[in-house]
Amino acid sequence: MPTVAEPDSQPPASIERPGCESAALLLSGAALPACGARAESTSLHLPFTQSVPTRARSALEAGLRGAWHGAKRFIPDALFLCLSHWRRVRRWPNLVKPQTFNEFILRRCLHPEPQWSVLADKLAVRQFVKERIGEAHLVPLIAIPDVFDRALFDSLPNAFVMKTNHGCGYVKIVHDKRQTSFDELSRLAQKWLADDFSRASRERHYRAIEPRLYFEQLLLDQSGHVPADLKLNMFGRDANGDPIIYAGTVSDRFGTPHGDVFDVRWNRVDIAVGHYPQSAIAPPAPPHWDEIVRLATRLADGLGYVRVDLYVPDGKILFGELTFTPGAGVFPFHPDRIDYEWGRLFEATLDNEKRSGHKRFKQGSTV
Repeated sequence: MPTVAEPDSQPPASIERPGCESAALLLSGAALPACGARAESTSLHLPFTQSVPTRARSALEAGLRGAWHGAKRFIPDALFLCLSHWRRVRRWPNLVKPQTFNEFILRRCLHPEPQWSVLADKLAVRQFVKERIGEAHLVPLIAIPDVFDRALFDSLPNAFVMKTNHGCGYVKIVHDKRQTSFDELSRLAQKWLADDFSRASRERHYRAIEPRLYFEQLLLDQSGHVPADLKLNMFGRDANGDPIIYAGTVSDRFGTPHGDVFDVRWNRVDIAVGHYPQSAIAPPAPPHWDEIVRLATRLADGLGYVRVDLYVPDGKILFGELTFTPGAGVFPFHPDRIDYEWGRLFEATLDNEKRSGHKRFKQGSTV
């Protein structure tokens, strides 16, 4: 079964991260294969350590991983991305003539469009969403403080979400304010705001985003659970004008989670989400699926490939984020052909842009 894995939900502790809200397999490194070759093992087995006793070999490999973590901050972006791709995808990437989905994403990391810094900014993008599909589809904001102080903390409702705008994983869900404290949240906020997320996976368009702290309404469905988000990979339209979409969702995330991926007609495809097993019975389409497709297509119009994340609590469609470099180019697919299939879809969006004169996003553009 093809596998697409989710990353850790925590913010980056170091400068290596598999990409913004990505579906990236967390694989160990491996010996450098010949350019374009596919490595079979999924763990770190260096050939010159094979004659070393198991315990000593594990210590050596751990030391090499530590050396990588210490040295990577000094590695140029292009080399860092190629090494990260090799370590996780198990193949040396071709950045000159990309063929796979991952290779196109790597090139995007290195050569971002200027508008992505606006659209990946979780606060600035709200104006774009308001103009494209309407303010009713925005999660209500509680506060965007210049300074997070105790007075603001005291004014927050009992339940809320604390976030920052300049990357992914910066999310603290608070169900009951009595179970946390101002000091705890203040320390976390200061840590987040000090992070340069663009260094995590060398996604350069995050570099221009000024970090801001903000608080949102906590979304809960009627059962009291945080709703699953739909991650819609938007590949433009086919020859008949129908949207090409692959939507991933994880159900019962805080219970017994299952992951499933669907096409635009809500037919399940044989791709698993992370380490989550597929549901025994494919879940039904969310309410108003046709409207979800329409809104996601409106948001993606003129942007080429983009992933549109939406929430659908009890049938209400709310915007999550736009992601232009999911996985940061280290997005392992199994079998490998999926990477190439999505690469062909990605390339088709580029061809369509050329034929249409590359319609670019402009702030202020409406639906």
